[in-house]
Amino acid sequence: MKFSFYPKLALSSIRKNKKLYLPYILTCIGMVAMYYIIVYLQYSDILSYMPKTFILREMFNLGSWVIAIFALIFLFYTNSFLIRRRKKEFGLYNILGMGKKNICVLVLCETVITGIIALAGGLLAGVLFSKLAELVLVNIIKGNISYSLSVSPYAFLSTAAVFCAVFFLLFLNTVFQLRHSNAISLLRSENVGEKPPKGNFILAGIGLILLSAAYYLAITIKNPVSALTIFFGAVIMVIVSTYFLFISGSVTLCRALQKNKKYYYKPQHFVSVSSMAYRMRRNGAGLASICILATMVLVMLSSSASLYFGEEASLSASFPKEINVTASFSSPDDMSDENIAALRDSIKEINKKYNVTESNLIDFCSVNVAGVMENGNFQPDVSAYNAAYFDVYEKIYNLTIVSLNDYNRITGKRETLNDNEILVYTDNKNFREQKLNLDGENTLTVKDYVDCPFFKTQINDIVSSIVIFAPDPSATVEKLRVLSDYNGQSLLSSNWLYNFDTNTDGKNQIELRKELYEVLLQKLDNTPELKMISCESREENREDFYNTFGGLFFLGIILSIVFIFAAVLIIYYKQISEGYEDCARFDIMQKVGITKEGIRKSINSQLLTVFFMPLLFAGMHLAFAFPIISRLLKLFHLNNIMLFAVSSITAFLVFALLYALVYKITSNAYYKIVSRAKNR
Repeated sequence: MKFSFYPKLALSSIRKNKKLYLPYILTCIGMVAMYYIIVYLQYSDILSYMPKTFILREMFNLGSWVIAIFALIFLFYTNSFLIRRRKKEFGLYNILGMGKKNICVLVLCETVITGIIALAGGLLAGVLFSKLAELVLVNIIKGNISYSLSVSPYAFLSTAAVFCAVFFLLFLNTVFQLRHSNAISLLRSENVGEKPPKGNFILAGIGLILLSAAYYLAITIKNPVSALTIFFGAVIMVIVSTYFLFISGSVTLCRALQKNKKYYYKPQHFVSVSSMAYRMRRNGAGLASICILATMVLVMLSSSASLYFGEEASLSASFPKEINVTASFSSPDDMSDENIAALRDSIKEINKKYNVTESNLIDFCSVNVAGVMENGNFQPDVSAYNAAYFDVYEKIYNLTIVSLNDYNRITGKRETLNDNEILVYTDNKNFREQKLNLDGENTLTVKDYVDCPFFKTQINDIVSSIVIFAPDPSATVEKLRVLSDYNGQSLLSSNWLYNFDTNTDGKNQIELRKELYEVLLQKLDNTPELKMISCESREENREDFYNTFGGLFFLGIILSIVFIFAAVLIIYYKQISEGYEDCARFDIMQKVGITKEGIRKSINSQLLTVFFMPLLFAGMHLAFAFPIISRLLKLFHLNNIMLFAVSSITAFLVFALLYALVYKITSNAYYKIVSRAKNR
């Protein structure tokens, strides 16, 4: 048999099975294009000329790996649909005289042809749309736009190498399946029924328990660090429970519907319910995959959109004022009036040089220490607690001690305190201890809990914070001075904050910050008591926030498109494969009297019974994930819950509309197959 015969037969087979291969090839083209675009942007010349894009490049590097790994897993999944439909054809070739080696050569030719089409189409689409993606990205991160078109050799070669490897692994997987099958089993592959899985109630129960546990963790975790600790574990629990519930729980649902005679013994319900119950193992896995992909899309779009549209609020929370100066001293005693006055005079001198008028000034000293607070007892040594238990993070507090004089000066009040009396401000509304013990000996009495809006702008910690106003902060932490961490560094941090807004534009703010930092560095060299100087400008960090949050939003859109491709293809193959499997059943039903209208009602019954279940579960997953994701967003200093809620609802509504549209299109294809509309 001449080798030229195989490519011709492969092309003929692809054309005859175009309903199966066309969506598959189009999805491959889309994934190749997306991978090329991500790698292209990672090494884009425009990003090379833009400052502070290191984090953005690292995000795109991670995104390229995500797409590559997902493409491998997903294409293996969808390729199984193709092989299942083609096994009967391969079995016929085997009976007609083709050996398994010849069939493997045929499969190799088909893989090469689909791979060439996918790579050529994907790379062409990637090159054509890469500039559009670059323009969109630059617009999102508010950078400068260039309209020159270019091709990235590295992205080109990397894409070709990755997807050549993917298609080679797909070929090996197909060969493995063929070598372990005989001609008879191949011919009967479409007629092999799938028994409902055993132990439905047990697996469904396990799935329900796992899902309930994941939901409970998502709702009850309050601290962002705790949320980050258990987030990925909760995600795995949700994925496993979703598969268990869709595979075993859906069978249980079908059996329950079959027992309901009023519902089951109707033409529009009888066929759909009985057929779903018979093959629900595979059907349930497909629906679970759709649900997981939908949830991933909703979570990524809602969270990344919230970060993008809330980037200004997050920037302001991270940098309360336009210029933020922090001087760290070796000990509380070193924060003397003379040392502070010298730093303050230097700052005012530079401000005068730039004609800057200070406004909304923040000027105070504080002593900071982090530790675990339990029942009013403060333990600075966090290492004494087992961090493996995420509830320990709920007890960690960042303690800030500020002098009563600074409190009165800032608020304009005239509070007085006796010895061992303090005023307390905290962002934790549940913390209302009346006695605090910081050093194991002296007990401080809380005279009152105060609401100090000024200090709300200073507390952006991912753990709870307590601000203590004491007559003498140095004496309050006297017993804590001897404490040190495992590196021998003091657990206390003594800081002077001097933050203010200016009356000048962003460019001058950046220049002002640079000169302030240079002058303050000289003070650092000439003042032994000074340990560190920090001088930051909100304007100078704006690009970092735009790049990070804009990049996350853009990457979320790209990955969502990839996952939507996958969900659409699973839906399509689910409808097509089930259409061919149900064709014979509907033929029999039509012969005994069921009309095409009855077939349409049966299809609609299946839609209402099962098909929209993934969308409902995805919405439920998003709703229960809302609390934990909102707390994770606090790690980015984003506290706008309403923005996240609006983003989540909008993402769900848009995806639901797309989901319904895809179902409408694919259900028509299913209907045409089972009703044999073209042949009647």
